[in-house]
Amino acid sequence: MKKFINIADIKKKDLRFIIDNAKLRKEKRSKLNKNAIDSDTPLDGKILIMIFEKPSTRTRISFDIAVKQLGGKSLILNPDEIHYGTGDESLYDTAKVLSQYADIVMLRTHEHNNILEFSKHLEVPLINGLTNLNHPCQIMSDIMTFEELRGPIKNKKIAWLGDGNNIVYSLIEASVKFDFELRIACPKGYEPNKNILQWVKKNKGSVLLTQDPMKAASSADCVMTDKWISMGDKINKNKKKKALKNYQVNKKIMKVAKKDSIFMHCLPASRGEEVTNDVMDGNQSVVWLESLNRIHAQKSIIEWCLK
Repeated sequence: MKKFINIADIKKKDLRFIIDNAKLRKEKRSKLNKNAIDSDTPLDGKILIMIFEKPSTRTRISFDIAVKQLGGKSLILNPDEIHYGTGDESLYDTAKVLSQYADIVMLRTHEHNNILEFSKHLEVPLINGLTNLNHPCQIMSDIMTFEELRGPIKNKKIAWLGDGNNIVYSLIEASVKFDFELRIACPKGYEPNKNILQWVKKNKGSVLLTQDPMKAASSADCVMTDKWISMGDKINKNKKKKALKNYQVNKKIMKVAKKDSIFMHCLPASRGEEVTNDVMDGNQSVVWLESLNRIHAQKSIIEWCLK
């Protein structure tokens, strides 16, 4: 039984299969209506159950569309509608029950430990739809988007500006698995998780950590960022925004990157904070394609899990 929880736990050849299969499926759909079902209907008769502890736009909609395009059906659950996460029923019991109902489960949760605990007891494949530690589905769609526009990501330079959050965690894992150079610029105190940085050293990855945003963005093939204040952040928001002020992606930043560099943002965006409108809506921005490709990358992830 396969689980898609951390990019680091998946073999390089399987990650490559997911990306290439996503591209192939997207290409085959190019002449179909948006609502059409893939001709091979690999998920015919299958059910995806999704649990959302945290609000979602792209993850909720893209997974729902993904499973339906594959010929399957989905059921979306919120914690206040079921016993999950309450004192009424343990994660163990909920996992055992869902194992009887679903062919595959996607969980979007606050604590990464929740998904690890859930995966121990679930008897069907599990996909990580986001935790406080990482967001692997987003990064897979980002890699697909990059390669669709700029070819193989291997040996390319990717710059990240801003908070060392859950997106960065998965991006770091991907840099090792897909062999690209990653440059992370963030202020002191907002660096990525120490465990993932140690993992990079152990696996001989190419990750540069700096406090200089210009250094990170210089000659980059892609510049990425995310909201400074994430959902559920229990911190002094004004203090954090002040610390990240110099890490805004703007024209000055994009100018030091390569001329044909692209800009990515996982969304939602706080325009005027981590990114300016002229970059977000500019010719180098690929945020809408990035968002669309969540569907195709996740279709491939679902298919890989069930094969």
